Amino acid sequence: MSNNGWDTSASAWIADMGEHGDFGRRYVLDPLMLPLALARGAKGALDVGCGEGRFCRMLNAKGIATTGVDPTAALVAHACAADVNGGVYLEAAAESLPFENESFDLVVSYLALIDIPDYAAGIAEMVRVLKPGGALLIANLNGFNTAGAETGWVRGALGKLLYYPVDHYLDERAFWTEWRGIRIVNHHRPLQAYMQALLREGMKLTHFEEPAPIAGAPPEKAERYRRAPWFLVMEWVKPG
Repeated sequence: MSNNGWDTSASAWIADMGEHGDFGRRYVLDPLMLPLALARGAKGALDVGCGEGRFCRMLNAKGIATTGVDPTAALVAHACAADVNGGVYLEAAAESLPFENESFDLVVSYLALIDIPDYAAGIAEMVRVLKPGGALLIANLNGFNTAGAETGWVRGALGKLLYYPVDHYLDERAFWTEWRGIRIVNHHRPLQAYMQALLREGMKLTHFEEPAPIAGAPPEKAERYRRAPWFLVMEWVKPG
């Protein structure tokens, strides 16, 4: 799948994210990812697969000099234009980051691993540019989510959500996914694939969580996110 849909979906993606992100980012991931990103007092951060730059802007606003990279030119252009705090944005693939070794004390992969064709090469590059003692902060779709994404929720006769099926969990595969004018390729991998790649790079796991929506999230949608493990968040530290 050489055409992954991002070039034609960029405008719809930017409109869908806005400044606060979609439900999952605003009510599930941001409340965890931002405090974790700030906890170690990082001075410089790299957001790999930064998209339209929303999380970079959040980090910049908190005083972390953040660089964002993404392979989609339209998303990088929007990120540059939207960042009033002077963040740096470059068009680049995760598998070949244009930085020297040990350049950043924080590297972020915010729902990007599912978009990277060669995830092992991408992880190796993230570790390469991370300083010893620095943290790699990852938010990703849970493998139980992506293993059922091609089918989606099974509904009853009246449209009630019955269950979310998981099938062929161990089989890595790419698939097209579509919502609100966005049509892109995602990749399903079992959790062990990512874990093994990170362990091979010598990284140490310091945080793991499958976050639920925060209090105050719109209740009907929040219930759906509580029924199925939609996301996971991991922090890995590079030994010093």
